[in-house]
Order: sequence, then C-alpha cells, then structure tokens
Amino acid sequence: MARFNTIDDMDLDGKVVLTRVDLNVPVENGRVTDATRIEKIVPTVKEIQKKGGIPVLLAHFDRPKGKRVDAMSLGQIVPALEQALGQPVAFASEAIGGDAKRAVAALKSGDVLVLENTRFYPGEEENEQTFTASLAALGQAYVNDAFSAAHRAHASTEGLARLMPSGAGKLMEAELNALDAALGTPERPVVAVVGGAKVSTKLDLLSNLITKVEHLVIGGGMANTFLVAQGIEVGKSLAERDMADTAREILAKAQGAGCTIHLPVDVVVAREFKAGAPSEVVSANACPTDAMILDAGPETVAQVRAVFAQCRTLIWNGPLGAFEIEPFDAATNAAAAAAAELTRAGKLISVAGGGDTVAALNKAGVAEDFTFISTAGGAFLEWMEGKDLPGVAALIAAKR
Repeated sequence: MARFNTIDDMDLDGKVVLTRVDLNVPVENGRVTDATRIEKIVPTVKEIQKKGGIPVLLAHFDRPKGKRVDAMSLGQIVPALEQALGQPVAFASEAIGGDAKRAVAALKSGDVLVLENTRFYPGEEENEQTFTASLAALGQAYVNDAFSAAHRAHASTEGLARLMPSGAGKLMEAELNALDAALGTPERPVVAVVGGAKVSTKLDLLSNLITKVEHLVIGGGMANTFLVAQGIEVGKSLAERDMADTAREILAKAQGAGCTIHLPVDVVVAREFKAGAPSEVVSANACPTDAMILDAGPETVAQVRAVFAQCRTLIWNGPLGAFEIEPFDAATNAAAAAAAELTRAGKLISVAGGGDTVAALNKAGVAEDFTFISTAGGAFLEWMEGKDLPGVAALIAAKR
C-alpha cells in the first residue's frame, strides 16, 4: 500500500487540528450505551495534545440528511467523551459559522472541542467546496482517525485532506497497517473465513478474495447456496437458489486462481429456529427435507482448524452459523477459539471485521486474542472487496 503521513510526521505545535473521528455510537434516552468507538479515539486526541496541538473533533451522527435534527446532535455525546478523555470537552452548536469560530477562538493549550454534527449541512455529503473551505478555515492541520467513514467521499473525510496538511490518526494508522498485513503484503498462506446469509451481498468480496488467498472457508447461509450449486438439497434452509450459477462461477474461478474453497462436510440441522431447539448432526448432503441447516458440524470445524494450523494469516468476516442462538453458535465459537489459540502462540496473524463478526467473537470470548479487530463495518468490507477508499486515497495523495 502507498504510504501516508501520520501524526508522527506532522508539526502540530500550537495548531488547531481538525480531527475527523467516529462518534456514531448507540444512544438511548440521550445517553451513550456503548462507548467503544469513543474509547478508540482517545490515543489520537492525547497524541495531538502531546505534540502541542489542540484537537477540534469533527464527526457525523446518524443520517439527518443535511438538516438540523435535535435528536442527532453531538451534544449528547459530550459526557461520554469527557469520561473517556478524563477532562472537560467544549461543544459548539455549529460545525461552521459564528458559533464554531468563537468556540475555536476561545481554545487554549490542552483543550478539546467538538463541533456539531457535520451531516446537518448538505455540503458535507456533497463534498461541496465552500463548505469544505469553511471547515478548513477553522484550523491549521487535519487528522483523519475515522477509517469507518473512509469509504465516503465527504467534506470531513476526504475534502479536508486536499486543502490542509494532513495525516492519519492512531486508529486509522492501526486499521490500515492491519489490513495491509492481511491482504496487501501478508505472510502466506492466507485463509479467509466468509460467512453470512447471502452470496448476493458479498459477490465483490468473494471475487476479490479468491485472487488474494490460498484458502477460503465459506459458512452461514452462503454455504447453503454453494451446496445447492453442487446439486445438494438443503431442505428448508436459507439459500439463494437463483445464485447457483454465480456460485458455480466462483468455484471455477477459485480453482483457476489456486484458491481452495472449503464448504461444510457435516451440518447441524433443526426443524425450528429457536434457542434450545432439538437438533442433530448430519452429512452436508443429507439434510432432511423438513429441516434447516443452522450451523456447521464438528467434522467441518475440525477441517477448518486444520486449515488454520497450516496458514500464517487469517481474515474473518461473518459467522459460520446462526451464532445468535444456542446451540447454533458452536462452530463459530470453536473455530474462533482455534484462531485465538494460534494467535496467542504467535503462529497466526488474525484480522477480523464486520458487525456480526465482532459480535460473534465477543460472544465467543476471544476478541481480545485476535491480532486486530476492525469496527469499521462498511469501510472494512469495501477494503476487502479491493475497492479504493476515498478517505484513504486522499491521505495518500496528501503525502505526495
């Protein structure tokens, strides 16, 4: 991957640093219910302060579509920010304009300021030049620490990097380094685990991965579609039968690219999709007509563990079964535990991302053992699909 500036490369002493962060956190009754994303920006804010800069935080919250929506104000995030940073945090009721200018003018060394939701302004999502210039006029440097928004070419994620001395924050740097280690210049062999409900939503991902990895493990409802494509009946299981031809094309392309695709050889089936439903393990080609496949079986897990053991790098996106409900979380839990064990032993570099993936690894109790877990969602997926991310491309261009 082409290089980009980081905070370490920037002279921030005495400068107001416009810092794009991800504050799009869950809120109920005006209170933050999960501060994980807020906690992840703390190292960047502290490092800017350490280098003599004054962080002015830019972020969006929800989708107000260019209009002011009081329920989407970043003001409600301030108490959680103060708790995470261990200091008072100022708030401006505007992102540009008089109140923003006055709030910035009042800043002194050691202060932190949050500007109002950038998506209250149409110019943000339009990446409109006048709005971007108005933001840029508030500071002397720009740091992007929101990899999760890097797939959007918005004013605060892409436009500012074109106008100001720019660099990546600590979280952005960690994300990019981890993804480069997974797909850019990985230690080989590489195995990817891709699960989830539908092949149709991950076509670009699968098409890119088969050219990048030696092994591809397919799980979840997606695996059922591939079984159908091989003439195997899957009863009442979730499957996209109209995607069978596409699945066969992917299998053929993988073979041509030297990528081995691993599908379930045994499965856990049940007649009901509910916690504790009676279930049984059957061969992948023996699903009863009145049952549905809800998890991979123990022999499949053993084969996945064996693949992990012979690889040096793992990329994981999506569970192997219906992990939300016991006992259909067993395959995901067991495979995740195997990856965690190899990672702890220094035998595997493990990178995971995507909402369901993070939830599954947390549920399995192994998230902290993985080399890196991305909370970026859409940006993580687009990176795995081989797409250019505007927010990253702008930082790389700024380096030149």
